[in-house]
This record gives sequence, C-alpha cells and structure tokens, in this order.
Amino acid sequence: MKGVSIREVKTRRDLRRFIYLPAAVHRGDQSWLPPVWSDEWTLFDRKKNNSFAYADAVMFLAEREGITVGRIMGIISHRYNEIKNEKDGRFCFIEAYNDHEVIGEMIDAVSRWAKERGMNRLVGPLGFSDKDPQGLQVEGFEFPSLITTPTNNRYIPEIIEKLGLIKKTDLVDYLVDIPKTLPPLFEKILQRFEGNGQFEVLEFGSTRELKPYIIDVLELMNKTFTEIYGFVPLTDREKNELARRYLPLLDPAFIKMVRTEGNLVGFAIGMPDISEGIRKAGGRLLPFGIFRIIRSAKKTDNLIMMLGGIAKEFRGQGLDVLMGTKILKSAWQKGMKTIDSHLVLETNSRMRAEYERLGGRIIRRFRIYQKEL
Repeated sequence: MKGVSIREVKTRRDLRRFIYLPAAVHRGDQSWLPPVWSDEWTLFDRKKNNSFAYADAVMFLAEREGITVGRIMGIISHRYNEIKNEKDGRFCFIEAYNDHEVIGEMIDAVSRWAKERGMNRLVGPLGFSDKDPQGLQVEGFEFPSLITTPTNNRYIPEIIEKLGLIKKTDLVDYLVDIPKTLPPLFEKILQRFEGNGQFEVLEFGSTRELKPYIIDVLELMNKTFTEIYGFVPLTDREKNELARRYLPLLDPAFIKMVRTEGNLVGFAIGMPDISEGIRKAGGRLLPFGIFRIIRSAKKTDNLIMMLGGIAKEFRGQGLDVLMGTKILKSAWQKGMKTIDSHLVLETNSRMRAEYERLGGRIIRRFRIYQKEL
C-alpha cells in the first residue's frame, strides 16, 4: 500500500473535499448525524467566520493514491492563550477511515505546524471555542448522536491513544427522565421565593418577545463562562452571528431568564431535539430539509439543555432551581419525556449535581486529549 501524503487546503475544491469527507467515511451508517452543510461552509470560510480574525488556522487533507482519506484542522487561539497564559495549539474536526497511519500523519502535521509557531502543547479536539464540537466520543455509542456533539467512530480515539496522546479532560452527557412531579428539594427551595419580590422570572411566548434579550444573554454568558475550559469570550460580531444562527431554531417556551433590579442575572436555554430531522434531511436545509427539521422539533419528546448560567454573585441562592422548575413545567405542557444535559465538563461539580439530583445518568462521554510538543 502506498504511503500517505498530507497537503494543505488551498482551493475551493480542496475545501469541498474537506467539508464532505465525513459523509464519505460514514456512508451507509444510518445512525450517523450529518452536520448542517450550509453551516459548515460558513464555519470554514475565512471571510465569513470571524473567529479566523483572532486565530491562526490550517486545514489539512490526507491522501493515499490521490484519494482523500482523512482531514484535520489546526488552530491557535491567540485570544484564549493570552487569557490563560498558555501556548496551546489545537487539533479539531478530525475525520478519517480506520487507518492508523493516516491519523498518525495528520496529528504529526498539526503538531509540526503548531510547534513552528511557538506552541509547546497540542490539545484537542477543540475548535475555535467551546461552541464548536469538542472532544472525541469514547463511550455511549449505542445512543443516537446529538447536534453540536462529535460524531466520530470509536476507532479514532483508540488510535489517538495508541499514538501517545493522553487525557486532558472529559465531558459527560446526562439523560434525565422528566419527573411527573417536582422533586421535594425543588419544592423546598421554591418556598424561599414565595412572596420574595427580589427576582423576576422572564418567560416568552414568541420569538419576537425573546429577540430583544438574546444579546443580553450572550453578554452574561461571556461573564459566567470564564471558568469553563476552552471558552473564548464572544465579540459583538460573534454574538450577533450566534443569535442569527440559533434564534430561528429556538422554542421560546424552553428559555427562562431571571432578572433583579432590571439586570439579567441568570438564564437557561433548552431546545427540542431536532437531530432526527437533520438526519432525515441529510444535513441539507433546502429545498425541503428545513420542514423536516421543524417537524422533528414538534414531534420530539427529548429536550436538550444547550446553555445556562448564573452571575457569580447570585449563585447558591436557588436561581437554578427557580429556572429549572419553569423548564420542567414547560416540558410537561409540551409532552417531553427526557432531558439531555448536552456536554458538561467532568469538573463542573455544581452542574453535575443538578442533573444527578434529578436522577440523571451519564450516557455519553467525550474526551479532549493532549500531548507535549
């Protein structure tokens, strides 16, 4: 068998091969969840994705006998490195057939690229920020994939570990059976708020009502997510891009906020699971894919918790339970049966305790790796 060649993505044709390689690798796998392809074209476009403005990035294709057999991206997030006083290069969006040599050559290529730019460690998979899929799935392959999480085959982390990369951190995904009544602890905490006019819970009946608050939520997220590994504060442009991208997909019924003295101090954002709609649409919004996605949002009984945060000075006062109760009541009204936590850092003991208090069980695990350069 001829050797592997690695070359940088330079042309639009190269980029097309880079973007669509996962579809070739997973061809025939009915359980695979494709990305929304239009979003991929924006993500990897240096002119449209503002993240390229503060990060060095390279995309590589691996080829054998002229056939594309792997892809990988390298990123140096200067903004994150400056905040954390680190010199980390990142690898991400890795995809390949089951080939040890291919994956090894791609990791080596990104390692050399990062080292040449003064980095002393390689971590990943980790994209521009924690809003991109992060880690490689290492457990829970029997469960269907969800949006914004990795969709790798199990052999990729196995090969990564054989190449000598070691665990940096794990992220876990909880599945919660929605209780039919409020847990006693919730009832107890809620009693504290009775007659207390300090906090106001905001709920929304339409996207129009919600829209004026989205930027405020993202600004609060910038303040509350500083301790989360991999998080990079959003610029104003990125806030607007994120709002534009996700606002049409959100169900206002599953978005709760808490305000005090006119200031937003907490938020919780849930989203009906649209994964099956994306799967049926093949990741294509046009001409009819968007309708499949909308239908799946209405039919699903699984709620995904996408984001949540509480201002540091108001933590430990029960605001999480206050918003959680409102989420549960909306879930009952909409006929939801389960809640998926999405990705939670294994070190986030506060958030993990919330899901475990509701009887949540870990069903998937994702791993971020590291190696010294």
